[in-house]
Amino acid sequence: MVHQATEIIEALAVAGAAASIAYYIVCLWSAATFLRERKAADKGVRPTLAVSILKPLRGTDPEMYESFRSHCLQDYPEYEIIFGVSAANDPAIPLVEQLQAEFPQRAIRLMICRERLGANTKVSNLAQMVRQARYEYLIVNDGDIRVEPDYLRRVLAPLAAPTVGLVTCLYRGVANSTLGSRLEAVGISTDFAAGVLVAQTVEHGISFGLGSTLAFRRRDLQAVGGFEAIVDFLADDYQIGSRIAALGLTVKLSDIVVETFLPRYTPRGFLDHQLRWGRAVRDSRFWGYVGLGLTFGLPWAALALICAKGAGWAWALLACAAVLRMVVAIVVGKFVLRDRQLFRWLSLVPVRDIFALFVWMASFAGHKILWRGDRFRLENGKLIRISEL
Repeated sequence: MVHQATEIIEALAVAGAAASIAYYIVCLWSAATFLRERKAADKGVRPTLAVSILKPLRGTDPEMYESFRSHCLQDYPEYEIIFGVSAANDPAIPLVEQLQAEFPQRAIRLMICRERLGANTKVSNLAQMVRQARYEYLIVNDGDIRVEPDYLRRVLAPLAAPTVGLVTCLYRGVANSTLGSRLEAVGISTDFAAGVLVAQTVEHGISFGLGSTLAFRRRDLQAVGGFEAIVDFLADDYQIGSRIAALGLTVKLSDIVVETFLPRYTPRGFLDHQLRWGRAVRDSRFWGYVGLGLTFGLPWAALALICAKGAGWAWALLACAAVLRMVVAIVVGKFVLRDRQLFRWLSLVPVRDIFALFVWMASFAGHKILWRGDRFRLENGKLIRISEL
């Protein structure tokens, strides 16, 4: 009986490793396609569209002020920035006031969004902020996002085409000093971004957005019910992208990459964050998330090696998976995302992959999440508040 169980586990591990190897090959093809398209985009004309940038805030994030400043240094003729908080004593407010003092020539506004329209405070704030936005074109991004001076030109250019409904961006994570922060940065640069590129290849385009950047027209937002329609969903970025795509419009992955500065995660904080992300994706793209289990090549190959008691073929399988995994990490992290920290933390890839496999399994075991001190239960992607800590 034990022997039969070992054989079954070995067969599953081999199948998982083989599927992962195929996945890594698709990752490389997808990355090469993205790089070709980015090179072509560099030669294109970039029209300028007046835009309102909406930045919902709650508390402070690492390097936040410099991230704010990067939005004020845009080589772009006409835009405004609206910051929104839900409390008059939010710690981010002094940073916004400092920004207004440093850049008096920029149209920078701060809103106190006092209404609670639903369980997702961020989206509730956005619903109130957009009422004050001047322009037809809108960009939503998080408070910890840092951008290059040509960000607006590159992100908004695709929206000049009437068939494009939303533009979103890949991002790289800048690690802080803790292990959790470094593991997340490695995961973003070597795995998450690769998965987005594969989705674009396999699905012939993407039908979701990433919170790093969501650029769209006001009229398209109104056509899907506005922010009010998604005010109870956790994965608001996914919801906006999928709903605009359902209008028959294209969701475009921008050729520019932005940057996010990761916090000093405690071990518990890191686990809570990973479970929240995993359960959000599970509820948003269930079968795609199930398929994610076939992408953990190193853990599956290592398990096959253990079950096969060190057989030569199992060593070859592990070596193939390891080489391809590292090639994907370097191609996506270095050449697609231009991650300057990549090689410093590259040795953490196997640790991150093993941890990610366990998080993937654990994410199916419950529906509770912790988000900025509040406890929620997820029901089909919607937030049901349990308590406040």
